[in-house]
Amino acid sequence: MTRRSKSATPTTPNPATVERSVEAVDNRKLGALLGPLDRFAVRLEQKLDVRVARRGNQITVSGAAHEADAAIAALRALETRLDLTGELAMADVDAAIKGALQGEAGVPAGVIRTPRRTIAARGRAQAGYVDALLTEDMVFGIGPAGTGKTYLAVAAAASFLASGQVERIVLSRPAVEAGERLGFLPGDLKEKVDPYLRPLYDALHDCMPGKDVQRRIEVGDIEIAPLAFMRGRTLAHSFVILDEAQNATPMQMRMFLTRFGEGSRMAVTGDPTQSDLPRGQMSGLDEALRVLEGVDGVAIRRFAAADVVRHPLVGRIVTAYERHGDAAGI
Repeated sequence: MTRRSKSATPTTPNPATVERSVEAVDNRKLGALLGPLDRFAVRLEQKLDVRVARRGNQITVSGAAHEADAAIAALRALETRLDLTGELAMADVDAAIKGALQGEAGVPAGVIRTPRRTIAARGRAQAGYVDALLTEDMVFGIGPAGTGKTYLAVAAAASFLASGQVERIVLSRPAVEAGERLGFLPGDLKEKVDPYLRPLYDALHDCMPGKDVQRRIEVGDIEIAPLAFMRGRTLAHSFVILDEAQNATPMQMRMFLTRFGEGSRMAVTGDPTQSDLPRGQMSGLDEALRVLEGVDGVAIRRFAAADVVRHPLVGRIVTAYERHGDAAGI
């Protein structure tokens, strides 16, 4: 938090400055809201041009009325998130600030409870996506990198598996970089496709104990199924995830979607702007989004650059590329 030097010359208070406060029920929560070494408080000060101070069991914010109100709204959103998940990260602070400035700080967060942690959505777009993952049979998560679409799909799958709502998780991804010809790669099937499924593994380990993940892979409760190997199967009582779906051809996408079986859920994630298919080859994801729009039981949730929840720079990079594409007519 900003601190003045004792030797600093006193200044006349700005008459436009207001003071707001939020009260925490205990010191532990107060410390969690301020962050390690007050890092969260410093981020609020930097982003909103306010001053944040701790007074007893209160956090006091002073600054222009709009910014001070936004800081308090962000703090209250963070308090709600802390009650749900038991932890806060800098990305949560950034999301709370963004939501407060957009008037969305009070939007109820979608919540996924996994064996390792409770995961709460960051912002309106994620909340709508989480709600769809928990209630709809088939969900498409479409948008740029860093919006949490794959992570939240895996979290939902882990939650369904742990609660017994499904019997297994099936992870699939087009191995376009290997031309779907995996035979020349060393090792067994799992070792061949591991590099392509690493983001899914990382998310699984974040949601489930590592030993549990490994055991479930060994007994088949978690299955690795490259898209090219899915033909002819019916996936019943499963939570099936197709990641990087923009790299599926129309034929592959239709084949995959029709694997849907009784008691199953399916999540399809992808970024239509990041296709690795040969130039001129239509993406199966693009076709599926056109064909399935409005079909009962299918939910399509779209993310934009403003919904990026990784480092703020990622959102600015996505926006810059979008502007470049628009200018170039891409």
